[in-house]
Amino acid sequence: MRTDLVKWLRPSAPIVAGLTMLMIVGATPASACAPALPVTGYAENGTAPAQVNASAPALATLGVDGVNINAAGDSVPLPDSDSLALLRQARRKHLRAEFLLGNYSDAIGDFDPDATTKLVSSPANRAAVIATVVKAVRTQGWDGVQIDLEAIKGSDRTNLLVFLTELKKALPKHKTLSMAVTAFTDAQEYADNGYDLAGLGRILDQVTLMAYDEHGPTWNGVGPIGGLPWQKAALRLVLAKIPADKLDLGVAGYGYTWPVTGTGDQVSDAQARQLVSADHSVARWDATQGEWTATLHNGTVMWWSDARSWPLRESLARRYHLHGMALWSLGLSDPIANR
Repeated sequence: MRTDLVKWLRPSAPIVAGLTMLMIVGATPASACAPALPVTGYAENGTAPAQVNASAPALATLGVDGVNINAAGDSVPLPDSDSLALLRQARRKHLRAEFLLGNYSDAIGDFDPDATTKLVSSPANRAAVIATVVKAVRTQGWDGVQIDLEAIKGSDRTNLLVFLTELKKALPKHKTLSMAVTAFTDAQEYADNGYDLAGLGRILDQVTLMAYDEHGPTWNGVGPIGGLPWQKAALRLVLAKIPADKLDLGVAGYGYTWPVTGTGDQVSDAQARQLVSADHSVARWDATQGEWTATLHNGTVMWWSDARSWPLRESLARRYHLHGMALWSLGLSDPIANR
């Protein structure tokens, strides 16, 4: 959902509008003269072409979400017509295109750790899934595959490396294999969640650190989506095991709500501003976290990471000499400025 800037120039939201306009058309950041970092923009199935186009000049790769293993862990569908439409859109914009191989289950409404166990622990299941992935890459024309297996059990850590090694070997030589890794600030949490960071760094071409969902309405208390101090702490841990030139910083382009009662929701950047405007509330920029926050009159607390947050993360990526950045997601975030 793209931001409608004109809508934000009405008196009901003067502070949010002014800050949004200042960020987008105001002073150029110090990093503007440096070579652009490679950026992956994630697109879920159903993402409109206009949402891809809005950020395309700043992107190097389009990551297409929505290809998931089954509950038995023994098969995966080929990328469907919606995924292929996004692949064609990437080609029109001269972008690389990867599809995400995940373990999200519509049946349970979450990532399925048992499906991952069944996949990586069985030679037959690994072979079957790898055969389909390689077929998709060869016949549909993808530039690579990103593994998006989440909520992994710690006991699957070794078998996951076996699966990745076999998949990397099976892919055509010029195709890339990457993985999205959940961010933590405790080294033991990576092992407990199935990540052998040093092993991933050896096998994979790239690793995306998903430095978002620090807080969320269904798993912990109120707070930033991916605050700068938390991101820095996570990066320092990961960089002890994975070379900086293999690491991309994953950045949120969305927010969450925390109502007084009931369960909160995910909101796009534009929706977050709309909620504040409709409530005649005032959003506050938190310079420490590098995100916006607001409290509505009904007590609902909001945090979101938007286009003003992006240059701060770009500076962080440059400071640590990372390979690049990744944005979740093009359907939720403000467009990325092409600097």
